[in-house]
Amino acid sequence: MKKGSSLYLKIALILSLVVSLLAGCGSPNVKENYPLESVNRSGNSTSYVYRAAGEKVPQVAAGLIAAQEPDQKSPENEERMFLVYDKEYYHLQKDPDKPEDTLIEVDSEEYVRSNYDSSFLQGYLTATLIGSLFDSFGGHGSYRGYSSRDTYKPKQDYHAPTKADKKAAPPLTVDKKGTITKRGGSGSSSGSVGGDTRRSGTDSSKGSITRNKDRGSSGSGSYSSPKRSITKPKTRSGSGGITRRKR
Repeated sequence: MKKGSSLYLKIALILSLVVSLLAGCGSPNVKENYPLESVNRSGNSTSYVYRAAGEKVPQVAAGLIAAQEPDQKSPENEERMFLVYDKEYYHLQKDPDKPEDTLIEVDSEEYVRSNYDSSFLQGYLTATLIGSLFDSFGGHGSYRGYSSRDTYKPKQDYHAPTKADKKAAPPLTVDKKGTITKRGGSGSSSGSVGGDTRRSGTDSSKGSITRNKDRGSSGSGSYSSPKRSITKPKTRSGSGGITRRKR
């Protein structure tokens, strides 16, 4: 039993290390936490919109930053914010139709270059980054984000995500949790991959003994390893005599 528990612990520690290494690269976890609402893509030019229901823009930004520090981030704002992860641009916007919700737009570098207005981005991104995105003629579109798509239209139209769109969504870092189940006994212990262990049901360290019904009544009870008692052997002391047989 002890050997099995030690093995499970080692596996949990290894998985925790792998997850922490994965969390240190790429983009924050969006795909697994928020539903995909709209898609606009054409080749390398992609834009995926997720909805954070009941969350404000600064709140969503703080969660993403806590999960993964961006290369660049715009100042905190209630209306919209930008987070830049390598070649992915996270445009957080308050939904004008549902002000209590935040729209998380994940745009590829090519999409930003082809659709955004460079003068609009000057209030959110550094001049160096804008200069690397656009040529000397400025932006190639007047787009200002999904929340204003009816006013500033992108070159391609957004549509509801299909199964193919969901599969083609950009691969993002995922922090999944698993369970560890012990064999035997009526209960199991489960915990996250990170090593946080929680028990559910009956303690799996206890079991039951059931008598064969063919032999009579059955019963159950907890069992434990039998304790061995060691007692000193008793010695006797006495006296004896030698008696001759009579002939």
